[in-house]
Amino acid sequence: MSRTVLITGCSTGIGRALALELHGRGLTVCATARRPETLAELHAAGLRTYALDVCSPASIAALAEQLAADGLVPDALVNNAGYGAMGPLLELPSDELQRQFDTNVFALMAVTRAFVPGMIARRRGLVVNVGSVSGVLPTPFSGAYCATKAAVHALSDALRIELAPFGVDVLVVQPGGIESQFGATAGQGASERRGDLALYAPLAAAIDARAAASQQNATPAAEFARQLADAMQAGRPAPVVRIGHGSFIMPQLKRWLPTRVLDRVLARRFGLDRLASGD
Repeated sequence: MSRTVLITGCSTGIGRALALELHGRGLTVCATARRPETLAELHAAGLRTYALDVCSPASIAALAEQLAADGLVPDALVNNAGYGAMGPLLELPSDELQRQFDTNVFALMAVTRAFVPGMIARRRGLVVNVGSVSGVLPTPFSGAYCATKAAVHALSDALRIELAPFGVDVLVVQPGGIESQFGATAGQGASERRGDLALYAPLAAAIDARAAASQQNATPAAEFARQLADAMQAGRPAPVVRIGHGSFIMPQLKRWLPTRVLDRVLARRFGLDRLASGD
């Protein structure tokens, strides 16, 4: 793997942990976030830090210009920026659904298009896309988020094949539960949208529980970062890497349980059986 890595979404959680891990291994890390003030500690630790709003084409272009001016040529890119919008699909506001795909899917491709051509020109590079085990096993009240991560997995599969002739590898990581601010942020969003609930108003607590589910017995972010860094630095990166609590059992449940059985399990887990019974 190259010595210069660009990582999006480094203000907290796995992006921040991975930036520190790779920096500790001697790589030049360009850590980015929408709010650059959140990167002050990383900057103080010696990492290169930059502002980047992945949903803004102008911000992406400005970052590319700044990196070139600084003499930095990333030939490894980690697309980590994203968030989870929690709520029942019928009652999730349309603009929130749009924003979920804009941030987790379309922005990922925009950043990739901005920096992969340089990798192709050098005939080497690595793209790491952060998916989720939730993209393998969708669950109630997280349908929008799960759909975006399933899209990330599909895009990664296609990119891996399309970029292989040019010496660029693509690795998709599918985390399980990793310690981060993901649950708190998702829970705050669900709480703010509680007034939009009608059919599912009796299950507001279950929606909050889904938002917090990733933080139950979560794997420390530093451990996640260590394992992902190992995968990135392997001689030939694996196409798919699963790390963290639940990252192995959830795909197995999806693979082996009959769909209707799995539906019933998830309905009970999130209280939907109560709606069906009229309770």
